[in-house]
Amino acid sequence: MSQEYHIGEALFQPAEHHDSFEKLWEMKWKLPCTMGVYPFMFGCIQDFQPVVDNIIRKGLREPYNWDEYASCFFPKAEELAAIADAAAAAGEQDKAAEYYLRSSAVYRIARFPAPRSEKQRDAWRAGKAVFYKGAALLPFPIREERIPHVHGNAKEGDVIPVNYLVPPAASAEKPAPLVLIFTGLDGYRTDLAVWQRGWLDNGVATMVAEIPGTGDSPADPRDPTSPDRQWSSVLDWLDKRPEIDSTRIVVWGFSTGGYYSLRAGHTHAQRLLGIVSQGGGCHHMFDRDWLERVNKLEYPFDLANTLAYKFGYTDLESFILEAPKFSLLGDGTLDKFRCTNVLLINGEGDEVFPIDDQYVALEHGWPKMSRTVLNRKHMGEPEAFFIIIQWIYQLFGMNADVSEQMRKMPSKMKY
Repeated sequence: MSQEYHIGEALFQPAEHHDSFEKLWEMKWKLPCTMGVYPFMFGCIQDFQPVVDNIIRKGLREPYNWDEYASCFFPKAEELAAIADAAAAAGEQDKAAEYYLRSSAVYRIARFPAPRSEKQRDAWRAGKAVFYKGAALLPFPIREERIPHVHGNAKEGDVIPVNYLVPPAASAEKPAPLVLIFTGLDGYRTDLAVWQRGWLDNGVATMVAEIPGTGDSPADPRDPTSPDRQWSSVLDWLDKRPEIDSTRIVVWGFSTGGYYSLRAGHTHAQRLLGIVSQGGGCHHMFDRDWLERVNKLEYPFDLANTLAYKFGYTDLESFILEAPKFSLLGDGTLDKFRCTNVLLINGEGDEVFPIDDQYVALEHGWPKMSRTVLNRKHMGEPEAFFIIIQWIYQLFGMNADVSEQMRKMPSKMKY
């Protein structure tokens, strides 16, 4: 993990320092076929060679034409999917699974960081299709559940699609605890599936759900209270699952998902054993001063504009004007609700969401647990993962090997 992290850190330097794909290719000799570097999960470096060559040949630069950018990925993604189809027809299940998932990785980067154009939306749809084909062929298949959004309002969709994976031994007599993963700004349920097998092997069920404004979340992204309705629908559904111990549900929110997990830890405190906010903000992430500068910091794309899109705004200025309504301090969430067990964790040098927000959360409301990872940026990786998993083990009363679980996260390619 350490080696992979440092490679990823070099790839994702401030946007003005390089073009992401040119820098990626300068470092190709350091990258193995097996990739654990976010956001290339399930990917192989050689699958991206023709894509990167095409991007460089065309001289694409920010600000991207997103349709043109996404189009560069489709030929390789389609080629990989065709190999998977042929393998599936020949009964070569392992090979088919691998190539479907590799195809999904290429489609993922085509729609990254958010599907803002029609071609990127095509990539999201195609990526989902090949992901679920491949995930269905895994030793422990990951399938989509479509949860009725019973608490949604007239502006919202009526279904919440999620990934759901339960240990085979889980039953009404011996229900499993569950880690409910909240996705981030750019990582959707098909991407964070990399975490699910490791938890299953330790007897823990997992669900991966997308936050408002991302993936297929039906919640109104411009309504600060819409996540409360979405999580109520999800938790109601879980309450009815005999194989799940609904008294032992922990939410783990990644990045922007950490904002939503911190909110859920207050609004749904009685229904959750604990929450982790990894790299999440709560207040200053919505400040004008931060949003006007963050495009040139750690994130490799236009972060502020992507956030504006995610929260349902067509332009950055409109988002900046209304962004304070999402503050968990400004709307009273941090002070008016007693929270469940909370772990706040981030890198001290986070340039995606200000580390100041971690202290805002600590200074208001019910006491919380916090850990700052020194000399790391957004989310405090990789050390934060070990801290978080051990903390969840303790909440569940488990005795397991964190290192062994972490070794199962990177995809291992055979073909």
